[in-house]
Amino acid sequence: MDAEFVIVGAGSAGCAIAYRLAKAGRKVVVIEEGGSDAGPFIQMPAALSYPMNMGVYDWGFQSEPEPNLGGRRLATPRGKVLGGSSSINGMVYVRGHARDFDHWAEAGAHGWAYADVLPYYKRMEHWHGGLSNYRGNSGPLHVTRGPRRNPLFHAFVEAGKQAGYELTDDYNGEKQEGFCPMEQTVWRGRRWSAANAYLRPAIKTGNCRVIRGFARRVVMKGRRAVGVEIIRKGQARVIRAAAEVVLAASSINSPKLLMLSGIGPAAHLAEHGIDVVADRKGVGQNLQDHLELYIQMAASKPITLYKHWNIVSKAVIGAQWLFTGKGLGASNQFESAAFIRSSKGVDYPDIQYHFLPIAMRYDGKAAAEGHGFQAHVGPMRSASRGAVTLASADPADAPKIFFNYMSEECDWINFRKCIRLTREIFGEEAFKPYVKHEIQPGAAVQSDAELDDFIREHAESAYHPCGTCKMGAADDPMAVVDPEARVIGIEGLRVADSSIFPRITNGNLNAPSIMVGEKVSDLLLGLAPLPPENLQPWMHPDWQTEQR
Repeated sequence: MDAEFVIVGAGSAGCAIAYRLAKAGRKVVVIEEGGSDAGPFIQMPAALSYPMNMGVYDWGFQSEPEPNLGGRRLATPRGKVLGGSSSINGMVYVRGHARDFDHWAEAGAHGWAYADVLPYYKRMEHWHGGLSNYRGNSGPLHVTRGPRRNPLFHAFVEAGKQAGYELTDDYNGEKQEGFCPMEQTVWRGRRWSAANAYLRPAIKTGNCRVIRGFARRVVMKGRRAVGVEIIRKGQARVIRAAAEVVLAASSINSPKLLMLSGIGPAAHLAEHGIDVVADRKGVGQNLQDHLELYIQMAASKPITLYKHWNIVSKAVIGAQWLFTGKGLGASNQFESAAFIRSSKGVDYPDIQYHFLPIAMRYDGKAAAEGHGFQAHVGPMRSASRGAVTLASADPADAPKIFFNYMSEECDWINFRKCIRLTREIFGEEAFKPYVKHEIQPGAAVQSDAELDDFIREHAESAYHPCGTCKMGAADDPMAVVDPEARVIGIEGLRVADSSIFPRITNGNLNAPSIMVGEKVSDLLLGLAPLPPENLQPWMHPDWQTEQR
């Protein structure tokens, strides 16, 4: 059961690390509480709303009541399955903006600037969009685009152009800003999760084993991590690591495991009777997420996906996908996107759009009134910060997750802008043949106070939690890991997942999480980092004076 490297979590980063270590001939054990990712609910892209609502695949976390959202508790799904959250997410592929990573480096994560991470993005990708200096074409992770057959996908991009915004051919390349096709981790009609891209090839090397078990704590010998205690088939046992332990258990479970192991804010650990091994007050702090709203329009023509919102049509789509790997089942249906700036003086995009040709909730629970379409919109860099803390010293108890959403006034200002800018886009000529009326917020909702009420009641998580084991300089009291992902003050222990992000990146977090796994794998192997690539991102020439 023992190995050189023990990785906790078979998710986006953990699978990437397992693959690179195993390929280099190192012996790896991956501990994963969840089971198989086989079956159509996970593997069929269009079924994306199912797995995150199934207890067999999801940890089922919820936030604490959020005071600025009317006391609502928001769902916080995290994958409990091979592939982790890459097996239950929306499959949207966004690297983040170049400036996001430059900010990481400026904040103390030296070696993580855009020039440093770009080679790892290129190494991990197999992009099917042609040749580009910014993109990779031979990596394990297939990145494709949907067919965009529905005219609404093109209307959205055309409306952006009519509103005066930029267009871009590739938001993951030189130019993120603009309206564009959206990219997805789908290959040959299947969800191309971290399990498909990385874990299965890792297992095939013979150097990687997956052990199903519930990780309770990191086992310490003095200030050195020597293994992980798990519950397996009802029995406690320790998986020993001859070299290092890597926590890749998510931005919720990684800080929880650190605290259960005596690494965290000393006063908080003492509250729960946990002996302090290392007083790191940043563990669990700095929690960030993206919130979004669904701006929904009723359609005047029956061209939306609503016509398939019935048992018979779903069965036909499912059967077509099962036997051919094609049809509507082979796409996540997020096929157009945009990144824009909320106002002049903002140097790079701080608003993201996902466009969907049906009006429904992300969890698939409530198709709105008949035919419709929607834009998911939200600010990218909220100033609000929350925390993950222990509910008790019992590893079986879920941690307390408090996002503290909308606790800063600037978040309200930015969300109101999101709504008003979206309405303007839906009012453009390109949408005239398709718009019947606004479903939500509804045309009557106009004043700041009315918009705030709508935001308070309807803002939803985009399921992008991060930041709870912040990477930074070793002398930063709030940093948890140093720029080599080593837990500060502890030997033989690293964290590698979205919890180490100093600040949230633009867009969806699956791609940067995998990139973290790729980069940390080289650090674990003692390899020199890939040489930096000093390609310059496109920045709007008039960003200081123009919003678009």
